[in-house]
Amino acid sequence: TPDERIYRSVILSSLSKMSKHVIENENLPETLSLLLKLLKEDLGVNRGMINLINRRTGKIFIHESIGLTEKERARGVYSLGEGITGKVVESKQYIVVPRISDEPNFLNRTQSHTMAENSQTAFICVPILRGEKVLGTISIERRYDDPSLLQYDVEILSIVGAMIVQAVEVYLLETEERHIWQAENRRLQDALKEKYNPKNILGQSKPIQEVYSLIDKISQTNTTVLLLGESGVGKELVANAIHYNGIDGEKPFVKFNCAALPESLIESELFGHEKGSFTGAETSRKGRFEEAEGGSIFLDEIGDLSFPLQAKLLRVLQEKTFERIGSNKPVHLNIRVIAATNKDLEKMVKEGKFREDLYYRLSVFPIMIPPLRERGSDIILLADYFADNFSRKLGKKPKRISASVQKILLAYSWPGNVRELENVMERAAILSEDTIIHSYNLPISMQSAYVSMDKAAEKFTSKLDAVEYELIVEALFTHKGNLAAAARELGVSRRILSIKNEKFGINYRLFKNISDKKPIPVS
Repeated sequence: TPDERIYRSVILSSLSKMSKHVIENENLPETLSLLLKLLKEDLGVNRGMINLINRRTGKIFIHESIGLTEKERARGVYSLGEGITGKVVESKQYIVVPRISDEPNFLNRTQSHTMAENSQTAFICVPILRGEKVLGTISIERRYDDPSLLQYDVEILSIVGAMIVQAVEVYLLETEERHIWQAENRRLQDALKEKYNPKNILGQSKPIQEVYSLIDKISQTNTTVLLLGESGVGKELVANAIHYNGIDGEKPFVKFNCAALPESLIESELFGHEKGSFTGAETSRKGRFEEAEGGSIFLDEIGDLSFPLQAKLLRVLQEKTFERIGSNKPVHLNIRVIAATNKDLEKMVKEGKFREDLYYRLSVFPIMIPPLRERGSDIILLADYFADNFSRKLGKKPKRISASVQKILLAYSWPGNVRELENVMERAAILSEDTIIHSYNLPISMQSAYVSMDKAAEKFTSKLDAVEYELIVEALFTHKGNLAAAARELGVSRRILSIKNEKFGINYRLFKNISDKKPIPVS
């Protein structure tokens, strides 16, 4: 008929323009938006939708549309087999609805239709197919004076689907991969945040509780932090807690030990260099400060920096700028600096070994981390944690620390702090042959130091006596000072156990009303 010939001519012209847009435009959202605009202008479409499938969730969502508001578009989400769109995806076949008002499967999920409009409007939905795989759908709504034209529009939408299928597939693969990486990144960030939560820094003593409080306060700012304390107290652990629980916790966290490299290499490592700036500089390279952009940098052993590098660091703190080696172009930074040292910087300033202006710039918010010997019962808490952790790694049953070991641990001065305690408990977990860590599983140096301080230990005349003493103490600890129960466990009479107690100077009453975590003063 004349109407069909005219319509065919319009179709061919429209398809030609669509094909040109698809070829010339590499941006899928822009391409789809233009295609929908042409459908509206050339074919008189009231509303048009291009739906894609989220492979991770299985949901079918409106990716581009025309004639819908943002709210209406956001509501247009379907599951497989749900509504006309869901059925097209499920069956891989197009569906034509001559009158929306007559179709019970039309859900009006977008809430964009009225009853009066539905009685006059047809709905066509065709799948976007890549072989046997459905990537999405193309849908249009429009009024038809001649119902015979419906089939022409099915063919038009099928051709449009074929035009865009390759671009849609690439887009979905890239989007899915991006979502996977984003989800993995969020998972890792959440894991780091949980791992370095201040509450996970073990300790209940007053000194460490004060450190928790300071971490909580400084984490929500971008202020420079100076961590002070002896070697092995856990300064890096505190730095992790500050960054990962802070406002920039998802941004980079770069760590650098200022004592780990020769002075000639430190400047290049921290500030980067340009190609050809020195022998061996074959390419330009970013430094640690640039790598930390937007996040934090942890400078350990800050007291070992030379005076020239101290001057450059001072400029970074003051002006948030620096230049790479071999360049005069300033690099602007937005980072937090967390510095740490086991040296007395104040004393070094007085001796002229550290810049006074840098010291005051660094110590905006100093945090003194207490040595292990000042943390009291935290020593036992940490020892329990390390013993259990290493036992599990070794495939052994969880270990319990004996009462005599608790006393030795508390009496020791711990010059190596938490790091030394961790090493001691790893060794003990390896040597222990049962579920208890005994005093003879500890290093000889610790046992010797304890023996010289303890009356009972001074009475040990042989290895046999040491083992016997350990077994008695552990039995009394297990049974809370109950002599009869302890004797039964040891396989001796109560009288024999009393004699042994007297020999070793063990007071069984001290074992009453104690907890597993509380150290026992054996005397």
